[in-house]
Amino acid sequence: MSSTTTMSTSVQVEPVMERAYGGVGRCKCSFWFAVAHDILGVFIMMVGVFGGLVIHDLFIYAGAIVIFLSLIWWVFWYSGNIDVPPEELEDDVGMMKLKNRGLSKVVRQVSDRISSGIRDSFRKSSRSNTRRSTSGHTANGSGLENTALCYQ
Repeated sequence: MSSTTTMSTSVQVEPVMERAYGGVGRCKCSFWFAVAHDILGVFIMMVGVFGGLVIHDLFIYAGAIVIFLSLIWWVFWYSGNIDVPPEELEDDVGMMKLKNRGLSKVVRQVSDRISSGIRDSFRKSSRSNTRRSTSGHTANGSGLENTALCYQ
């Protein structure tokens, strides 16, 4: 007397929605650092222009440098707010995109070959250095303890 019952379970999967960031975006710190540097640079520059100081050129150049350095924060803010579609965030470990044909495939193969060659050359040189340094005799003169290290 065996009765077979089939149970069907339905799983509802909600679509993944990206979080909407309002205002200045995701990188608020970088945005406010950039704004602060801009304000400070303009203030320093205006002191140099309208301050009537003997060293007015120092203030003008210093303000311009501070404004220039604020570009670093603006680049951080901008690059932190770039949205990349999830299909382009594919894991690159063993998963090749279908678009990787032609020139990009050749470039990837050459890059893999060069990096593995460099990696292998470091491994070979470290093995030979280990063998050279551990092939000597120990204080008791047997040298057996260091022989095991050569072949690990």
